[in-house]
Amino acid sequence: MGKEIKFLDIYKQDKKIHNLYIRALKDSFKKTDFILGSAVNEFEEKFAKYCSINYSVGCANGTDALYLALKTLNLPKGSEVIVPAMTWISTVLSIINCGLKPVLVDVDMKNSLISIEEIKKNINKKTKVILPVHLYGGFVDIKKIRTIINRKKIFIIEDAAQAHGALDNDGNKIGSFSDLACFSFYPGKNLGCYGDGGMIITNSNKHYKKLRKLRNLGSEDKHKHDEIGINSRLDTIQAKLLILKLQQLSKQNQKRKNIAKLYDRKILNNKITKIVYSKNAVYHQYVILIKDRNALIKLLKKNNIQSGIHYPVSINKLKCFKNNFKSQTYPNAEKIASECLSLPIDPNLNLKDLNKICSVLNNF
Repeated sequence: MGKEIKFLDIYKQDKKIHNLYIRALKDSFKKTDFILGSAVNEFEEKFAKYCSINYSVGCANGTDALYLALKTLNLPKGSEVIVPAMTWISTVLSIINCGLKPVLVDVDMKNSLISIEEIKKNINKKTKVILPVHLYGGFVDIKKIRTIINRKKIFIIEDAAQAHGALDNDGNKIGSFSDLACFSFYPGKNLGCYGDGGMIITNSNKHYKKLRKLRNLGSEDKHKHDEIGINSRLDTIQAKLLILKLQQLSKQNQKRKNIAKLYDRKILNNKITKIVYSKNAVYHQYVILIKDRNALIKLLKKNNIQSGIHYPVSINKLKCFKNNFKSQTYPNAEKIASECLSLPIDPNLNLKDLNKICSVLNNF
C-alpha cells in the first residue's frame, strides 16, 4: 500500500517557519497585545501591499468578512444580491444575515464560475450588489461585470476566500475593479492561519473607516461607539503567523500551479472531465468531474490517496434554504455538485506521488 498521499499536509507545508512563529508568539506573550495588537496592523498593511490595494481590514473569519463588506454599504432591507448557485454556504448566509435577498444564478459548466450571461439576465432595479466567487482559485472576469453594470449604482464584492494571489487574464489583482473583496484564512486556504481569520480589502477610504468600526463593536476609539457593529477581530497571534506565511504565498501558489500543469498533462481518461481554470488561477482545489464518483473515491482510498468534494450540494438544494429558493433549479451547479471531486493539491507533493495519482485515475 505504501504511505498515504494526503490531500493537504499543513504541518509539512509550514514546518520551516514553526520556530519563527514560536518566537513571534513569545513576543506577543510579553506584549500581551492579543486584541488588535501591532501585528494585526502590520499584517493588514502587508496584505494590502501584496494585493496592490489601499486598505485592508482584518476580521474574525471569511464569513464575517462578507457580512461586514455588505453591512458597510448600508443597503435598504430586501435589496437583491446576485450570487452563484455553486459556492460555500457562507457566501449566501452573509447576504441573508444582512437582511438582503440572495438571487442565485447558474455557473458556467466549463469552469464552475458564475455565468456572466446569467448575471445579465438577472439584473433589475432591486439589484444592489453582484457577489462573484473566485471558486477553486479561478478568477471571475470582474472587468466584464463592471461593463455590464455600466452606470447603474450596483456594487461588486468579490468572494476571494479561495483565491489568495490569483490574477485576472490581464494580470490585474483581486480588488482592482470591485468595491470590496473578501478573504478567508481558514487553515486549508492557500494563505491559512491556525484557527479562523478573515480580511476585507478596498480602495475606498470611506469603506475602510466604516469597516474598522463595524468589526470592533462599532468603535474606533474605546468607549466611543458610532455604528451598530459586531465583535469580529483578527487575533494578534493569527496575524503573527499570517505575516510569516504571506512571505511564502507566491512560492506555494507556484507549486500548486506546477501540480495542476502535471494533472492537465497526465490525466488521460475519457470518463474524467477537467475543470477549465483561468489563466492565472492559484488552484485552491484541482477539481475533476466524474459520473461514478463514489466508485472512484473508493479506488483512490484503496490506493491510499485522499480526495475531497467541494461541494456535494448546490446552494438551492441545502435544507436550510428550502424556503428561499423552493423549486428553483440550476442545472450546471447541480451537475457539478453531483460529479465534482477534488484531487490532492498539497504544494509539497512529489513526482512519485503525483504519477501514482494520475495512474490510478487513468486506470479507473
